[in-house]
Amino acid sequence: MKEAAKTQGEEPKHKSKVREYAEVFVIAVFLALFIRVFVVQAFKIPSGSMEPTLRVGDHILVNKFVYGIRNPFDNKVIIPVSSPKRFDVIVFRYPRNPSVDYIKRVIGLPFDKVQIINRKIYINNKLLKNRYGYYSDPNISPGRRDNFGPVVVPANDYFVMGDNRDDSYDSRFWGFVPNKNLVGEAFLIYWSWRSNGSLTLNSSTSYVRWNRFGKLLLPG
Repeated sequence: MKEAAKTQGEEPKHKSKVREYAEVFVIAVFLALFIRVFVVQAFKIPSGSMEPTLRVGDHILVNKFVYGIRNPFDNKVIIPVSSPKRFDVIVFRYPRNPSVDYIKRVIGLPFDKVQIINRKIYINNKLLKNRYGYYSDPNISPGRRDNFGPVVVPANDYFVMGDNRDDSYDSRFWGFVPNKNLVGEAFLIYWSWRSNGSLTLNSSTSYVRWNRFGKLLLPG
């Protein structure tokens, strides 16, 4: 009878295997969601607007923590960490359609005066070293693609451009990126493949661009 007199609600000493596996699964899912929402998220490059820095088929990792911990529902900063710097490659919600993510390079910071004259970029009347700009069209356009501004970047906004300057839909055409639209900073290419090629170890002919694995995207 003494054996039957167990304290009511006493837990078994050993959990069932099913319960252990379920707890591990729930914790793993929670950690994965936490990391994706607040720390790091993977993206795929769908267009050539950032070529040659980023190519169609590149898969990148984006640091979502670097510009602050944000509310996942409205993207407002809860805990500020840092602000974008010039030449950072950023992922953001397209201002005209926040359901779409864009990736560009930061050119103008808040309160900067930005002007483009015959493809030359001037920040606060000083020529910007254009080390990232790539131009495929030998002709200079009189339009805003190659001649733009001057404009002053508002507080909490950013002026962004794609590295492929002749084929990028960016701040020259639709305006500034508000801080509230920032997603994070791209920092690593972890996978890359092209639509045509062969299964070889030669990066120039293979479907897989082996030489792009682990490439860091460093500003400056």
